[in-house]
Amino acid sequence: MHRRQLLKFAAACAPVLPAPALAAPARLTPIKFTLDFRVTGQVAPFFVALAKGYYREQGLDVSIDVGSGSVASITRVASGAYDLGFGDISSLIEFNADAGRADLVRAVYQYYNRAPFVIIGRRDRGLANDWRSIAGKRIAAAAVESTRRAWPMAAKQLGMKADAFEWVTTDFSQRDNVLIRGDVDGATYFHDSAVSLFQRVPAEQLAVLKYSDAGLQLYGNAILASTKLAAANPNAVAGFLRATQRGLHDTLADPAGAMAHVLAREPLLNAATEVARWNITAGYVSGADTRQHGLGGVHRALVEQQIASVGETFGLKAKPALDGVYDLRFLPPMAERAPKA
Repeated sequence: MHRRQLLKFAAACAPVLPAPALAAPARLTPIKFTLDFRVTGQVAPFFVALAKGYYREQGLDVSIDVGSGSVASITRVASGAYDLGFGDISSLIEFNADAGRADLVRAVYQYYNRAPFVIIGRRDRGLANDWRSIAGKRIAAAAVESTRRAWPMAAKQLGMKADAFEWVTTDFSQRDNVLIRGDVDGATYFHDSAVSLFQRVPAEQLAVLKYSDAGLQLYGNAILASTKLAAANPNAVAGFLRATQRGLHDTLADPAGAMAHVLAREPLLNAATEVARWNITAGYVSGADTRQHGLGGVHRALVEQQIASVGETFGLKAKPALDGVYDLRFLPPMAERAPKA
């Protein structure tokens, strides 16, 4: 296939492949899918599609495994250990900048229309809904995580220095604790991962600084596909996306019902907590511009801007072309991807 033919954007993002048959064949195609992290309400659509048989209707026998970060998810797909995965677009841009691995993985569906990167701080420590208030503060973050690594891009948008505050390296699991104890003034989060903090600290005591409000328009986690699978079985990729799209619509329409399927996989989760988490996730999945290009689609100009920003921030010797990051031929038709509310 010719790489220059790989992308379709905005309303033109319709698949060039025939839609897979709805009736499941006698023999299902096994598909291994890796998340970027653990099972939570953030990824409910995948479990809805699995539980309701949407994948099976597309002829797929899908298994879903937890992950250990976006880079690990990308590497799993690139190595062939997994057919599909879930990972951060900026990380994929960086990964595909290496010529030796540039043709192994592509993003096939943009799940987070905006990256849910935030820094949350304590108002009693001087943080406010003004990015300038972060200057001189102590901010907790894991050693290698997307929100921390993207900060220089946000700083540039804000006209601030990248070292405007002090990073305090903390394990993911300890961010709430160090913030509540007062060891730090704030911490990085995926916005929808901060539900546990919101349950422990009254909202009026916290300032939530969104990278998107800083003018940084980054795409977040996407569904990733092995280029080997895309070439050998394009209908499997298209079928997975079509089934997931149905799961996403169901989750947006009935979050509580969707969480029942998440809890079936992870019984120790709290249903109300996961619904609250999803309600934040939904704002990043379905945004104003998804009404133009549909759920799962992207704007060319924003992708090119993100590639340039990632390249500059991380000092990439070469930057992947746009079609070296995305392959959107497999998207369901626009009519199936249009937001319903």
